[in-house]
Amino acid sequence: MAFEYPEDLKYLDTHEYVRLEGEIATIGITAFAVDQLGDIVFLELPEIGDAVSKKENFGTIESVKAVEDLKSPVTGIVIERNDNLIDSPEQLAEDPYGEGWLLKVRVNNTSEIDNALTAKQYSIQVEG
Repeated sequence: MAFEYPEDLKYLDTHEYVRLEGEIATIGITAFAVDQLGDIVFLELPEIGDAVSKKENFGTIESVKAVEDLKSPVTGIVIERNDNLIDSPEQLAEDPYGEGWLLKVRVNNTSEIDNALTAKQYSIQVEG
């Protein structure tokens, strides 16, 4: 099964994505990750004002199969989080790149994502 990986995003090998608009990064997880997890039942995210650090855990996502740590693609301060998903984590599967975003972070250094994977690189990595 082929998944969609929007070209305007950068990807981590841990299955998070980042969309950078100016100094604001929108962070979520990929359609591939959602599919691998199966039915998502619980989501833990940081509070607004919390600091996140590149490659460090910022929360957890729990499905009927597994509990996975969420890794930040950037360093910065959380300015928004998707409380709708905390209330209804199953909605993540419906639109992971749109309504299914997790956090918005004001980034300290936008060059941090320069080495992140492109859509094509990520697709090759997860689908071969």
